[in-house]
Amino acid sequence: MAELTILNGLAGGLVATIVMTVFMMALGDDSPPPTALFWSKYVGDGEPDEYMMQGMVLHTLYGIIAGVVFVIAIPALGLSIGSMTTAVLYGLAYGVVLFVGAAVFWMDVVLDLDPEMPMVAMFLLFHLIYGAVLGVWLQLGVL
Repeated sequence: MAELTILNGLAGGLVATIVMTVFMMALGDDSPPPTALFWSKYVGDGEPDEYMMQGMVLHTLYGIIAGVVFVIAIPALGLSIGSMTTAVLYGLAYGVVLFVGAAVFWMDVVLDLDPEMPMVAMFLLFHLIYGAVLGVWLQLGVL
């Protein structure tokens, strides 16, 4: 059985964010991530592409925090990760939850974006990758 500790959530969130970012960089369109748009709109005074580094740091922090939320939520919901299949399925479901939160709240409400369907699909794919990697990490119980 996977050990759902805060430390594993922190590490799993970091690893999942790194893997997700690799896919974003390989498959994305080189546009600034939504976190760079956020930084530009609410913190900085320049164009979003001037805040790529700040955006990536912010995105990494979100990913780490999301890993901790996951390890707290699973037992709080009365669930457990007993197999790799369960871990991946829960991770994928969590990826969908993160996608909906990011797409509906951050992109629509906070950033007032109206993304094209291909961008939305890629956004979903990247969050599914995050969730699957997080689930696998936690099932392996690396830490």
